[in-house]
Amino acid sequence: MGTKRTSRSRAWVARQEKDPYVRKARASAYRSRAVYKLEQLHQKDRLFRRGMVVVDLGAAPGSWSQYAAVKVGSEGVIIAVDRLSFQPIAGVIQIQGDFMHAPVLEVLDKALDGREPDLVISDLAPNLTGVHSVDQAATEDLVVAAGRFAASRLGPKGAFVAKFFEGSQAASVRSEIGDLFQRSQVRKPSASRASSAEVYLVARNPVGGGVSVTDR
Repeated sequence: MGTKRTSRSRAWVARQEKDPYVRKARASAYRSRAVYKLEQLHQKDRLFRRGMVVVDLGAAPGSWSQYAAVKVGSEGVIIAVDRLSFQPIAGVIQIQGDFMHAPVLEVLDKALDGREPDLVISDLAPNLTGVHSVDQAATEDLVVAAGRFAASRLGPKGAFVAKFFEGSQAASVRSEIGDLFQRSQVRKPSASRASSAEVYLVARNPVGGGVSVTDR
């Protein structure tokens, strides 16, 4: 088992070293290559504008919040939430905790201070078990919870962006998000590896507020 794990670790390191997005992120002082997925989504869907209020769910290590902070400028507001702590980012309000827990939601809502977010972004991923069916279900639950949070707090013209994985229950996830928003599309940015089942939902115009994060 240890030999297999070491072999996989070496393969991962080798892949990272060859990855042009990893090199580009390092050169630009971004914390993760994932920033280029968000950048490409913005280029396609025009997600950001100056002065926006943005909530970043599952923000660690912080590259999406870094990008968002640049795009919204000093007049904008970025609130980054994650169960893990990560290094501070200038102009970003950071909250450590699980956004599905009521005390964390209270802190988040206090940070919003009555403002309706313009955009909720989510690059959330569960702690993986290695069991595909279990990991798939956990990912789907996170996407739906993030979608419910977004639909309950976004303004009428707000947008929601979330990572999910194509699989046996992907249609169900798309359907649930479709019930929460008037428009939704699936995107596959080129920075997302072709071999990965990872895709992104871009949804706009929540149907209505008052949906609980934990409602099922």
